[in-house]
Amino acid sequence: MTRMDRQVLAGDRHWRGSARLAATCALVFCALSLLVDWDAGTLTLLRALLWLTLSATVFTVLLPPQVTAGPGWLEVRTPWRSHIVRTDALVAVRQYSGVSAHLVLRDAHGGRLDVDPRVLAANPLIWHELDTGVHRSVDRGTLLQGSDVLEQLGHQIDDETARAVLKASGLS
Repeated sequence: MTRMDRQVLAGDRHWRGSARLAATCALVFCALSLLVDWDAGTLTLLRALLWLTLSATVFTVLLPPQVTAGPGWLEVRTPWRSHIVRTDALVAVRQYSGVSAHLVLRDAHGGRLDVDPRVLAANPLIWHELDTGVHRSVDRGTLLQGSDVLEQLGHQIDDETARAVLKASGLS
């Protein structure tokens, strides 16, 4: 599936803000390190290049993956790679918890990706596309492991959404 074949219907609505925060942190780090080095009188061209390289590394580490979805597919893009799975042909879903909780999705075509469940909870359109694809996978009989994981996650997302609606309306 090429990029032209996919129509993006849902994207992470918080990604731009997170990317701006990563860029801001990297720029502040760069400015402060150059300023301290200049004030100490040790700033050279080589050291300035070192600080710029370290700042670019800080940006790359802090930049969150960009999650997009469309009919039958989910994509997670990092600065290095793009991972795509066909959500209508999923074969396994696993959830790992701990410090960095994530879902691992595998499809029948060999695609695999990791996605943070908080991104799904914060973006109802992405969750809807994934949930629709999961239902198609279950109907086709390809999803062999993990339908219970996604059902449980769906209940958690629905509960959080209901609480947010009740709080916003002043009923709780």
